[in-house]
Amino acid sequence: MDCVEVCPVDCFYEGENMLVIHPDECIDCGVCEPECPVDAIKPDTEPGLEKWLSLNAEYSKIWPNIRSKKRPARLERVGGPGGQTPIFFAKSWLR
Repeated sequence: MDCVEVCPVDCFYEGENMLVIHPDECIDCGVCEPECPVDAIKPDTEPGLEKWLSLNAEYSKIWPNIRSKKRPARLERVGGPGGQTPIFFAKSWLR
């Protein structure tokens, strides 16, 4: 399985090369966390995630909903110097 497929409320949204979770649609059930292939899903109560919560809220409003697993466009390890994670997408990306 995969995080998108196990989500009971279909709260995932697809960007060019990442997914976000709509925070108002997510019911915090946690079933997606162990299914995430890149271990990117964390509880929103975990400290230090404010930047990511804001990003998820913003982009889930403009990106299309995804309900089934797809093959990723490319598999790259996301990360930058000093633990900073560069952003590899644009607000203008829509299907």
